[in-house]
Amino acid sequence: MDILTAIILGVIQGLTEFLPVSSSGHLILLGQKGIQENYLLFVVVVHLATALSTLVVFRKDVIKIIRGLINFEWNDELKFSLKIIASMIPAVVVGFCLSTQIDSLFNNTGVKQILFVGSMLIITALLLYIADKSKTTSKNVSFINSLIIGFAQAFAILPGISRSGATIATSVLLGVDREKAARFSFLMVVPLIIGKITKDCLDSSFGSLDNQEILYLFISFFSAFITGLIACKWMVELVKKSQLKYFSYYCCVVGLISIMYSLINYV
Repeated sequence: MDILTAIILGVIQGLTEFLPVSSSGHLILLGQKGIQENYLLFVVVVHLATALSTLVVFRKDVIKIIRGLINFEWNDELKFSLKIIASMIPAVVVGFCLSTQIDSLFNNTGVKQILFVGSMLIITALLLYIADKSKTTSKNVSFINSLIIGFAQAFAILPGISRSGATIATSVLLGVDREKAARFSFLMVVPLIIGKITKDCLDSSFGSLDNQEILYLFISFFSAFITGLIACKWMVELVKKSQLKYFSYYCCVVGLISIMYSLINYV
């Protein structure tokens, strides 16, 4: 990895974590070759950066969630906190039960993996297009909604399925207000990211790093954090204005190119 690669990969993560185009899919398609050594450490670092940017953008909501859990009074703050917890259940269950199979999807390399990512991007494109056509409402996220959205998040563990795209699209299709859908989508993933980062750090032995590699990781972290701040705020506005279809077109094009590339090279 060099400085330019570190910046580009950080920006890719910062954009794709919030924009509904699949951050994991893009890192696989564009970045893995440049960071084969300590790839897991790189993923941990850039995901920590985007989690931090989410906390900064939605700091008022985060304070409400923490306050609701601490006070434990049956009010809107506690209800919202419990909905966030409920939304995490499907992904936690899938992560524990199918961890080996999930890891294999990310550890495999070559045209088969590119074909898989491209196919999942097509599914993401369809979800976004359908959601963009749905009617605008002012409903809040209910407890049942939060669990269903959680299943969408669990499905988005697959590389190429956009987590934000799947959860926001599901929320909108359930009739949830678009801005509230985006906020809930971004907040519900923070505990899971922090938990996943902690698990990866405990389970993995990262290779030794020299000063240059540490610098590159810091650059990727900083570029992902700054880009994440911008993309997070931008995405909320885009969802409110019903502009998901443009990301649908993008995912469709990238998915088709990936599929064509994999098929040509497979033959």
